[in-house]
Amino acid sequence: MHRAHVITVSDGVSAGTRTDTSGPALLDLLKHARFEVSGPEIVPDDQARINDAIVAAVVDGADVVVTTGGTGLGPRDVTPQATSRLIDYEVPGLAELMRRAGASSTPMAALSRGVAGVRGQSLIINVPGSAKGATESLEAVVPVLGHAVQLLHGDTKHQ
Repeated sequence: MHRAHVITVSDGVSAGTRTDTSGPALLDLLKHARFEVSGPEIVPDDQARINDAIVAAVVDGADVVVTTGGTGLGPRDVTPQATSRLIDYEVPGLAELMRRAGASSTPMAALSRGVAGVRGQSLIINVPGSAKGATESLEAVVPVLGHAVQLLHGDTKHQ
């Protein structure tokens, strides 16, 4: 079974002034997709804290790390920058697919700067912070996640 870890990036949730709705929604979606899941881990909108959480999840053996939040245009939205510093390479098709799926319900999806990329043998995906935006984005890529993880682990046989 593939392992996934969810990280909620939010100053408000971290401070206890907002309720995390996207993290639990992503956990449910990943469980339904037959992933063994952990989280949601809560971190503030801080590049160092985001970096630490992603690296720890990768070191702990997560095949997929999904961050939710911090992908917009606000001054504290730094999740894509933090992720970009950590990845070995991008997987732009996943980010494009997520934005396209979101755009079918709101034009605001075009403002998401979320990235998807690989660190070692782990896939890291940034999704928006709203429960709707997060689940729409992840639902768009769930059908290919299992195959992506297989490829990252060296199983390149075409079936």
